[in-house]
Amino acid sequence: MSNTDSFIDEVNEEVRRDRFYLLLRRYGWIAALAIVLIVGGAAWSEYRKAQDQAQAEALGDAMLAALSTDDVAARADQLTLIAAPTPNSAAVLRLLTAAEQAEAGETVAAIATLDALAVDGEVPAIYRQVAQFKSLTLQGADTPAADRRQALEAMAQPGNPLRLLAAEQLALVDIEQGEVEAAIARYQAILQDAETTSDLQQRALQVIVALGGEPALTDTMTGGGIPGQTGDN
Repeated sequence: MSNTDSFIDEVNEEVRRDRFYLLLRRYGWIAALAIVLIVGGAAWSEYRKAQDQAQAEALGDAMLAALSTDDVAARADQLTLIAAPTPNSAAVLRLLTAAEQAEAGETVAAIATLDALAVDGEVPAIYRQVAQFKSLTLQGADTPAADRRQALEAMAQPGNPLRLLAAEQLALVDIEQGEVEAAIARYQAILQDAETTSDLQQRALQVIVALGGEPALTDTMTGGGIPGQTGDN
């Protein structure tokens, strides 16, 4: 390589270095800011996680302390005093509170707790649906059968996670109103549903037999849980 070429390379290298330092002085603050934001964001995320964990632990401790009380009514009262940090945890807390109120015989208070949760738009739909369902089951005959039927039919629609339980309650409303054949038909539909749990299947079988019906069993079912029947029938 000639001296001329070497000199040109050195000049080019110097120009590139000067240009780099110029860009660094002009835009270096952007890189520094980006680093600060990344580090700060990571620190804030860890802080929030720690805060959320601390709140969850505090809520759990408060709920356990309330549930450790021997008196059922006192348990319900203590649960109502707990403040939940998030809508989801508040929904769970209210469902638990309603269960304790119902166990203590405070049915009206339990229904009020569930009804308030059922119309709370800040919580996910599943919590509202569970609250409405539990409220209806607690109301029983105190609420006109037509009103209960209307609400349960809405829950029994395809895609609703509580549809099979709602169908079971509709069958009970049918029985209450003397519509035995309609009740048997609902229970038969429950038996044929692929999503029916074993417990619900067992209840359906027993009620169909008690009503004088003949369960329509599928190949996957056995007759071991049906009164008066065997798997060979």
